[in-house]
Amino acid sequence: MIRIILAVIAGFLAWSILWVGSEQVLSAVFADWFGAHQIAFEKATFNKEPFTADATILIFNVFRGIVVSIVSGYLAALIAGENKKSTLTLGILLLAFGLFIVSMTWSIIPLWYHVVFSAMLIPMTILGGKLKRF
Repeated sequence: MIRIILAVIAGFLAWSILWVGSEQVLSAVFADWFGAHQIAFEKATFNKEPFTADATILIFNVFRGIVVSIVSGYLAALIAGENKKSTLTLGILLLAFGLFIVSMTWSIIPLWYHVVFSAMLIPMTILGGKLKRF
């Protein structure tokens, strides 16, 4: 049980580090496109400034979220020594945190993105765990 708890914590931290880290790298490399979009998104979120989401970036973020979720599910399964409870619990935790973020950005990001991104978290985390065979 301790290994599962540690695995979920590690998976959540890995997901967070990979998400934020890749966002920082993309913002630096593509400053005029991705970076500018992220700055405008942050201003809209925290300062209530107008914002129009770029659908290409949102689609890219869905694919980035899929990859990050698979990697974090794999890591959780690796640490836990099993790939059922740890990945499901991690997926539920990611979904709960994701719904918190949705509540903060509901009015500035299109509904389709919220639904697709939230819906993929649990299945992709479980898929990542299934990639680790025991």
